[in-house]
Amino acid sequence: MSKPTARDRLAQAAFDLFAERGYEQTTVDDIAERAGLGRATFFRNYRSKEDVIFPDHDQLLEQVRDRLRSASHGTALAAACDAVRLVLLHYLDEGELARRRYALTSTVPALRDREIVSVARYQRLFREYIAGRTAGRGEPAELPAELMAAAVASAHNHVLRRWLRGEAADPVRELDAAMRQVILLFAAHVPDGDGTAVVAFRTSRPLEDLVPAIQQILEPEER
Repeated sequence: MSKPTARDRLAQAAFDLFAERGYEQTTVDDIAERAGLGRATFFRNYRSKEDVIFPDHDQLLEQVRDRLRSASHGTALAAACDAVRLVLLHYLDEGELARRRYALTSTVPALRDREIVSVARYQRLFREYIAGRTAGRGEPAELPAELMAAAVASAHNHVLRRWLRGEAADPVRELDAAMRQVILLFAAHVPDGDGTAVVAFRTSRPLEDLVPAIQQILEPEER
């Protein structure tokens, strides 16, 4: 097993102290001392006490942005639904640290406010990406992009919170199912192209009853 980095030691010390003394009562010097490191080492790794708590959102946002740039999905919404997986996987990799952060931010209003701001950055990235992919197609793209981005972020956060509370045994599978619901929700709005979108779902009706209705939808209207 690899030796913990100074950054990891500081994070572990900080969360231990927050649990023992409370967030407000813990200082940067306390954290550095508990980790067996100097104050200068702390500030080489973190800008403030708050930064110890939160993941590196700047780096994670760049990873999501790179995934969107290289997306080969047919629609911007599908690309956003795929890219948001990176965020969930990051939290899953953190494991118990993510759960300790959730417990802390749930009880400290200032930290909860910062978390809300961080979530808004991801939603803004998805909104700008979707709006950019749908611009110039003869209809306003801002509102659909806003609604789609909000749905992606909300669905992701719902699954993440379930996992943080210990309620989701397979969060990746749950996220994939949630993203399928998001895509289905906006199936009537096809912003990326002039073709027809076909959404499949299970039904108890026999296939022969469905085919005429599907054909009527897909065939162009007679004028």
